[in-house]
Amino acid sequence: MDVEQFQRIAKALADPRRFEILEHIAKQSEMGCRHLCGCFPVRQATISHHLKELASAGLVESRKDGQFVYYRVRPTVLDEYMGELRRRTEIPRCGGEEAVGEVGSGVREA
Repeated sequence: MDVEQFQRIAKALADPRRFEILEHIAKQSEMGCRHLCGCFPVRQATISHHLKELASAGLVESRKDGQFVYYRVRPTVLDEYMGELRRRTEIPRCGGEEAVGEVGSGVREA
């Protein structure tokens, strides 16, 4: 993953509303823009802007069906981002490694 995409994803995920939209889409195999508009107390233009940012970051992909647009999460991009985040921060994967902190503190990652 290149630096630019990593930063676009980080920026996209930093916005609370955008993250909520991503969560809604992830809970479904696919979700239409019209349905998403009914889930949030914001205008359709705002939802469209957030979807554009998520797509630009590569986190979602869209498909048109007539006049409707449907979105789905791209799990491989999320996996790549998480791997890159771990690499950059040197955080070990879950699986029994001790958490960052005191050695022998017994604190484990969740």
